[in-house]
Amino acid sequence: MAKYAGLSRRRVLAGALGAGGLGVLVACGNQMNEIQNAPYATNAARNTGGTTADAAVTTDGAAAPPATSGSAVATMDHTTGTQSAGTTNPASATALPAKDWRMMNQMHEAGVKTFLAQPKTIRGGQRMEYTLQDGIKVFDVTAKKVQWEVTPGQMVEAYTYNGVVPGPEIRVTEGDKVRVRLTNDLGDEATAIHFHGLLIPNAMDGVPFITQPPVNPGETFVYDFVARNPGSHMYHSHLNSAFQVTKGLLGAFIIEPKDKGSYPAFDKEYTMILGDGPLGYTLNGHGFPGTEVLTANKGERLLVRFMNEGLMIHPMHLHGMPMTVVAQDGYVNTPYRCDTVNVAPGQRIDVLVECTEVGAWAFHCHILAHAESEMGMFGMVTALIVN
Repeated sequence: MAKYAGLSRRRVLAGALGAGGLGVLVACGNQMNEIQNAPYATNAARNTGGTTADAAVTTDGAAAPPATSGSAVATMDHTTGTQSAGTTNPASATALPAKDWRMMNQMHEAGVKTFLAQPKTIRGGQRMEYTLQDGIKVFDVTAKKVQWEVTPGQMVEAYTYNGVVPGPEIRVTEGDKVRVRLTNDLGDEATAIHFHGLLIPNAMDGVPFITQPPVNPGETFVYDFVARNPGSHMYHSHLNSAFQVTKGLLGAFIIEPKDKGSYPAFDKEYTMILGDGPLGYTLNGHGFPGTEVLTANKGERLLVRFMNEGLMIHPMHLHGMPMTVVAQDGYVNTPYRCDTVNVAPGQRIDVLVECTEVGAWAFHCHILAHAESEMGMFGMVTALIVN
């Protein structure tokens, strides 16, 4: 523990310290109108033989009453996907009230329209600026609490790096000297940063009471290391981590290879950080319909970096086109194709998508309780729009 004891001198007391999807959509033409009018409008004509009456109809032709609190569809919490069972009685055990399918359709449609309009909200994960000091790239990170808009109009308390979830992306090049200065402005909790997947000195590993003292409220700790292993990595809290990380103390740490030819070529990239816990089921800190649309032009090769900062496994599924897995945990491997890739907690998986098929393609976690309910899509859902 000699290193741990020596680190105490590195602590110093410190003072208190967009939504680009719609713009891209408009810039590419009337893609949104095309999505709404074809094939949706065309396929709507295929639905024939349904009832047009205002009331739902039971199997015996009688009008069915709307769903009530006694039914299994009484309430839905779209943050977590939990559904109340409602109250039951002996009669409901054999004959539940009919579901209001028109209301269900309206709620599904409303969510999709809100998503396609890309509501204005603060987006996390933007690239962090650094200062260059004596050849060292210096990143300043402040842990603090904010009110965060997870879905449109739904504000929750989040723990953040620099005020956003996920924290700003730290991006460097293999061989760079890096310094990260963490200031704890949480107020009532200690914290620390672990650089998940990075090959760094033990003293910089960020685990309180093993490699360093905790960073207490009002303190600053300085991490120094060289970026050695290229790939998709993460940074997050390693103190009370099941709570602090799922509340938002997380971010992407990308080390680009010095030799660009050592990694497959691509035209455009997205990082998709998967989350579950106090903020609900999220992609990059937001739940559907507040998630960000992915866009590409036909013929482009898209890189998606999946990072699971949650507590659950999430099988991510893309409609319409296969994904080619090219790297896991930062290490390039033998490519293989799939349409659903399982991302375990702590894993980072890089995939390439050859954008050959025009249209709006659903992209979601295939544990469907994380993505869709009778009340509409929620949580871990987005779409890839190929123009």
